[in-house]
Amino acid sequence: DDVLGVVTASSVRPEEALLLPWDRFSAWLHCICVVGFDLELGQAVEVSQRDPICYLSFPDSNSGCLGDTQFCFRFRQGSNRKSSLGCFLETTDRDAPPCLKREQGHYYGYVYFRQVRDKSLKRGYFQKSLVLISKLPYVTFFHSLLKIMAPEYFEKQEPCLEAACNDIDRWPTPHPGRILTLPIMGVVIKVLKHTHTHTHTHTHTHTHTYSVSGDSDSQVSIVLPTIHEVDLFRCFYPVFFHIQMLWELVLLGEALVVMAPSPAESSDTVLALVSCISPLRYCSDFRPYFTIHDSEFKEYTTRTQAPPSVILGVTNPFFAKTLQHWPHIIRIGDMKQAGEMAKQMKVKKLKNLKTLDSKPGVYTAYKPYLNKDEEIIKQLQKGVQQKRPSPAQNAILRRYFLELTQSFIIPLERYVASLMPLQKSISPWKSPPQLRPFIQQDFMKTLEKAGPQLTSRLKGDWIGLYRNFLKSPNFDGWFRNRRREMTQKLEALHLEALCEEVRRDGKRERNQAEKEQLPVRPGTVAKLRAHIEAVILALPEDLQGILHKPSTP
Repeated sequence: DDVLGVVTASSVRPEEALLLPWDRFSAWLHCICVVGFDLELGQAVEVSQRDPICYLSFPDSNSGCLGDTQFCFRFRQGSNRKSSLGCFLETTDRDAPPCLKREQGHYYGYVYFRQVRDKSLKRGYFQKSLVLISKLPYVTFFHSLLKIMAPEYFEKQEPCLEAACNDIDRWPTPHPGRILTLPIMGVVIKVLKHTHTHTHTHTHTHTHTYSVSGDSDSQVSIVLPTIHEVDLFRCFYPVFFHIQMLWELVLLGEALVVMAPSPAESSDTVLALVSCISPLRYCSDFRPYFTIHDSEFKEYTTRTQAPPSVILGVTNPFFAKTLQHWPHIIRIGDMKQAGEMAKQMKVKKLKNLKTLDSKPGVYTAYKPYLNKDEEIIKQLQKGVQQKRPSPAQNAILRRYFLELTQSFIIPLERYVASLMPLQKSISPWKSPPQLRPFIQQDFMKTLEKAGPQLTSRLKGDWIGLYRNFLKSPNFDGWFRNRRREMTQKLEALHLEALCEEVRRDGKRERNQAEKEQLPVRPGTVAKLRAHIEAVILALPEDLQGILHKPSTP
């Protein structure tokens, strides 16, 4: 495990010294909203007038959420929004694993909703939400932050929010591989980073530990094992006999709707589905909590075309009828696990789903490509019988999904790596070589000897699963990213070769063929060297370390 040091507000990187007031705040949060319920108007944002945030910050009336409730939602960013920190955030985001990269076209809303009886109010209830809007998918972290901020806010109102904003603006920017100390409202959140690399795939998995304590020297009172992962076992418990089928549906980017009794259960389940194919990034749209007031409501509920590749989480009974034509529906009951065994349930037919009160289960006509893995089911059942701690059950399930996804991705990684030109084909006197095209038939031929059967015990129609995956948004997003990375690698190698050749100018003879293809005349070598130095200095520091060497006098 590599630890890169402790970062506090007083020990920042040189590039952070150039940040303006509120730039650090903006690196973590877009804004903080307070949403109250007005008897005449309904939901009303007190600090920022944003309609989507209004409706998404309150549970549907049928949820009956008394006390404090936490959940999250996700909504599209307006096309006219541009960040003044774009280049800086792109640099800090470059080394983040896929699951921790900031959103490009969406915002997350992290909600702390309080509903308590209050006879002094006309409605009879105090109802208010504190909402953090951010592009960072740090679900566990922001929920933990809200547990510190929200109770203080409900007691002391706006002045404590101003103090919290000032605290956050003194935080170092979020950056992979760094230990952070984040003071907030008299509490210090210590962020510890550990990295584990799996050498068999291009993708790396990262685990993070967050500890919260009263001060930096006191004993840790709360430990969070992750900044972004939800409890998979708790979320899938009502339907865990079908976890492998759900993994296939998410992998293929199928249209899924989760019907749950509350926004907390809805959002947790959607986030669990999205993360079950980790370390592969889910590239389609997903809405942890979706309401009838959402701007995409008509787009996602129309019957004139097939449902889009999206995962929706809903709580309003109206959706049981509106989304009845969707091909895959997951009905989640109350997640309060009382230690009872989840009953073996067959996949139900869609026509049997009439209301949101229907029994928990998976309603679909989908037939999985892979044979059911009975071993993981027995292992989880045994854990329930033996009262194995929930974190242990969650770790078992997450490891199962990780190994299943890696077994699926390894053949793709191996084939894509073969598309990379040989290093000997890189010449400083020619353009960088191009990647060879991805040919589906050629890839399929590699599966016979180097397919997932090398690392997975599962049998079934792997070929059919790959064939459908290659048509999905998840493959498109994954391949675009890999192609971009490989192209950048080729360009870096070509630039390195060009630098080396310029450095040796005149010291070795070039054959006539090379001279004819030389992109510059001999008299412009000095200018070329100066341009190359300028280009190198404009690159990220890590790349400069590879390319920048002292010039020959």
